[in-house]
Amino acid sequence: MKEYSIDDFCQLIDHTNLHADATKADMKKLCDEAKEYHFKMVAVNQVQSQFCSKQLAGTDIHTGAAIAFPLGQVSIAGKEFETKDAIENGANEIDYVLNITELKENNNDYIEDEMSRIVTICHQANVLCKVIFENCYLTHTEIVRAAEIAKQIKPDFIKTSTGFGTGGATVADVQLMKQTVGDAVHVKAAGGIRNSDDFLAMIEAGADRIGTSSGIKIVNALKKRMAVDGVQTIQLAR
Repeated sequence: MKEYSIDDFCQLIDHTNLHADATKADMKKLCDEAKEYHFKMVAVNQVQSQFCSKQLAGTDIHTGAAIAFPLGQVSIAGKEFETKDAIENGANEIDYVLNITELKENNNDYIEDEMSRIVTICHQANVLCKVIFENCYLTHTEIVRAAEIAKQIKPDFIKTSTGFGTGGATVADVQLMKQTVGDAVHVKAAGGIRNSDDFLAMIEAGADRIGTSSGIKIVNALKKRMAVDGVQTIQLAR
C-alpha cells in the first residue's frame, strides 16, 4: 500500500490541451493552472513547445510535446525532425505516436527502429520519451508485442491513447501493459479519464502518469473526499 497526498496526485497529472483551435490565451491558461496546482507537465501540440516552455520557465513543470499526433502516420525521419525541433524549442518531454500500420503489419523491425531513434534523441537531450500505442486500434496481441519491444528499447513510458481515437484508457489495458513491461518502463494512461474514481483506478492498475484535461476537476474532487474523511492522504494498492 502507498499513501498519496494531493501534491503526490498532482505530480502524476499531465495537464492537457491538444485541441487544434487552442489559442495562446488557452495555452497561457493551461500553464497558469499547471503552476497553481503543481501538475507534472502540460501536454500540448508540438508547435506550442516554445510558448509553453517560456510560460513555465523557473518552475519544475515540464512542457510535453506531442509528436506525429494524433495518427502516428509520419515517417521516422519526420518524427525525428519534430522531436528535435520540439526539444530545441523547450520541450522536456516527448509523447510520440508509433506507426500503427507497421505494428499491425507485424513489422517489428520498423517499430524497433522508430522507437530506438526517437528514444535516443530524447535521452541524449535528457528528455523523457513516451510512446503512444493508441490501444483502441490494437488487439491484445499487438499491445503485448509493442510493450515487449518497449521493454527492450526502454523509453521512459508507454502510453495507452491519444484521446483522439475511438476509445481511451481502460484499466484492463493499463494492467496488460504494466504486466508486460514490469519495472523496466512506466505506463501512462490517457484518454477519457474525467473523474476521480477512474483516476484512482488507473493508478492502482499500474499507471505512473495520467494524461487528462480534467485534472482540476479530479483534484478538487479528491480534496473534497479527503476533507469529508478528515484525512491528508489516500491509501492505494500501489
